[in-house]
Amino acid sequence: MFNSILTLIRGRAHDAEQAFMDRNAVPLLAQQIRDAAGAIQSARRAVAIAVAQNEQEKSRQAVIVGRIADLETRTIAALQKGSGELAREAAEAIAQFEAERDASEKAQAQFTQTIGKLKATVSASEARLQELQRGERLAHAIKETQKLDTVCDNNSGLATLNDAEETLARLRAHQDRCEIAAAAMKEMDAANRPEVAIEKLANAGFGTPLGPSADGVLARLRERANSAA
Repeated sequence: MFNSILTLIRGRAHDAEQAFMDRNAVPLLAQQIRDAAGAIQSARRAVAIAVAQNEQEKSRQAVIVGRIADLETRTIAALQKGSGELAREAAEAIAQFEAERDASEKAQAQFTQTIGKLKATVSASEARLQELQRGERLAHAIKETQKLDTVCDNNSGLATLNDAEETLARLRAHQDRCEIAAAAMKEMDAANRPEVAIEKLANAGFGTPLGPSADGVLARLRERANSAA
């Protein structure tokens, strides 16, 4: 008997909760849509920032390439005049600039890939938001129509409204607010971790070096100097 009473209490509490959700479904949907719109706007700003950072990286790489070209010309002139010590110092500087250039190229590739995926995600989210907004207008119209329809059974009209609200609010609204940031973070983590391991192995002398060295640059420029002479 006691278990039956508890079961009845839980059943009535559930019914009361569902009735409350049904009565407030339209304003709840409106708030969820506002939250989703805010999340999409934040994602659009994040994409714009990423694009600006990528453009800055391109400008930085262009400066580095110009410095490399200038140093190579000066180093060849030093080699031709027998200034080996100065040529060596210049070669070390060139090697450092070339390493920065290569790192900038990798950063740009990651930026480009991430930006493309973020733009696609934002575009898809905006389309889903528009669908939610259309559904909100439909739900609001249904609710207003029910106020005028005093002939039909109240339960049948409410069931129709509940179906529309469950489809719009429970299956779609939550994912719009969180999938953009989670996907971007997961992508960047997956892209960065292998590079760190490879760089550590290369720096320890295992496998082919990832970046240029001063000895390699000096040998290349010495060969160019001999050819010019």
